[in-house]
Amino acid sequence: MAVPKRKMSKARRDSRRANWKLEVPGLVECPQCHEKKMPHRVCPECGYYNGKQVVAMEEK
Repeated sequence: MAVPKRKMSKARRDSRRANWKLEVPGLVECPQCHEKKMPHRVCPECGYYNGKQVVAMEEK
């Protein structure tokens, strides 16, 4: 079984965990309704994907 030979310092341990921060998702503009949406996904506002309506949306 792998067991550390020496104690790992708190700074060394915590610096390894320094890259666990959250990132803002990259959003793109929908070409149909110009709302922000996730790339490569159906627009939640208008239901279009790749120039075609794939989800029937109710009128507001």
